[in-house]
Amino acid sequence: MKTFLKSGLRRILVPGLCLFAAGFLWSGSAGAQSVVDAAKKEGKVVIYGSLESGIMDELEKAFTRKYGIGIDYFRAASNKTLDRVLTEHRADRTLSDVVVTNRGPMLLLKQDKIFARYVSPESVNFPEDVRDPDGLLSPIYRMVIVGILYNTKLVKPEDAPKSLDDLLTPKWRGKWVMPDPSRHFTTGVWVRNLEVFYGKDWLEFAKKMAASRPILVESFIPSVQKVISGEALAGITYVKYVYIFGKEGAPLDYVRLPRMLADGHNAGITAKAPHPNAAKLFVDFLISREGMEIMAKEGEFVTAKGLYPPIKDAEKIQAVPMDELDQHEYKKWSAEFRKLFVVR
Repeated sequence: MKTFLKSGLRRILVPGLCLFAAGFLWSGSAGAQSVVDAAKKEGKVVIYGSLESGIMDELEKAFTRKYGIGIDYFRAASNKTLDRVLTEHRADRTLSDVVVTNRGPMLLLKQDKIFARYVSPESVNFPEDVRDPDGLLSPIYRMVIVGILYNTKLVKPEDAPKSLDDLLTPKWRGKWVMPDPSRHFTTGVWVRNLEVFYGKDWLEFAKKMAASRPILVESFIPSVQKVISGEALAGITYVKYVYIFGKEGAPLDYVRLPRMLADGHNAGITAKAPHPNAAKLFVDFLISREGMEIMAKEGEFVTAKGLYPPIKDAEKIQAVPMDELDQHEYKKWSAEFRKLFVVR
């Protein structure tokens, strides 16, 4: 029997990119003056997370220009971000002020009492069902959609896979890439959530995936990099990389699957943040309309109404929020996926 963490996401098909945004009107602006003044005295904010460095660069430019406060950013895959935050917490040497990563790791960190309570004034602009009832996490501000990307120089559109099942045919055996679901937290959750599409046969499908000999990598960025380089013809990774790497000339497109699994992202302020006011100010800015506009422009699927990434047909994507695994369930399936995908 599967055990899911309470995700705060409705288990429904989410049409288009107005992901949770009925009645999503913006009021107010990031940063009450008292917080701004205290944050400026602290001088900087230290952030750990999996938000792509290029996107954080754009957020930092706007944040620093607005408030004169710098950002120190450590970026890693969600599982490595999780490990680093936990290691520092257990050693009582917290160096980060803010954590921004996938919802699963954030919920695990929340269970370990990593975060301080902070309800940003910007939270009122989000529907209740994406807000954290305990006030320990920000509202879900973006969704990362997992799909199939392929190399357009090596694969003609008519020859690209049309479904996940297509990847399992002999034609694609050993020619596609995915993060190792036994090591990469989000991919493990993604594989487990295939039950949404395959029902009770989801595990049989996972076994077939493993049998088709995918190239296994550490996380979603190495996955898309393998596709770009031609080491793999196609791969499981984030749809947003079509834009993020495509604007640099990468030959990428994504398969228009009828539905795709998506993972929510939150931000949280660490309970022992060295720069707590700068942390509050950054979270305010991140989930403000200005922050949402920056992220959408950079290819993110944000939860703000009417904002779309510059990706063809983005508004047509049907995103299905993933349920998150609790710690026990993730460990269980991580071990099972290792047997399937790694130990052959």
